[in-house]
Amino acid sequence: MMNIVVCVSGGGTNLQAIIDGIADGKISNTSIAGVISNNKDAYALKRAENAGIKGVCISPKDYPDRESFNEALLEGVDKFNPDLIVLAGFLVNIPEAMVKKYRNKIINIHPSLIPSFCGKGFYGLHVHEKALERGVKVTGATVHYVDEGTDTGPIILQEPVRVLPDDTPEVLQRRVMEQAEWIILPKAIDMIAKGMNR
Repeated sequence: MMNIVVCVSGGGTNLQAIIDGIADGKISNTSIAGVISNNKDAYALKRAENAGIKGVCISPKDYPDRESFNEALLEGVDKFNPDLIVLAGFLVNIPEAMVKKYRNKIINIHPSLIPSFCGKGFYGLHVHEKALERGVKVTGATVHYVDEGTDTGPIILQEPVRVLPDDTPEVLQRRVMEQAEWIILPKAIDMIAKGMNR
């Protein structure tokens, strides 16, 4: 059984896709050991509670400096003894010590087709605003391994999504979630659980 920890900052729709994927058998041989959020008000923590999963908040606001927070985050992750860490809308830079310790065991979902609209500053709605500004006809989502860079690790899966003429950033964000993120994140976890992407 593959133990995963899901790290999330907001509503937790990708977390819900993972919970549902495990429940309906789309993700095999996997259990969620815990959910970590940097935001005590994140609805993701409520989703975890509703599913009977332990959720904890580890917020930079509760620590005197970034170093102390980074240490606490790594300790928090270690307590769950994960085989895989899933960043599902986690708006925190992962400390280098964590990347080193869990090399090739951290994956992230990003709401664009990397290498487009990724890197520093590209997260959440901002990604979709920039895609619409640029006038792209196709966008999508990417699941990739996490390394020391921002959105630079090896790509596991990508799924394209058509951009429509009257899209707003919010409408496009929703379509990317429904047609790409919620599909490929569970699929990538399942592939890793089956040893297909190690």
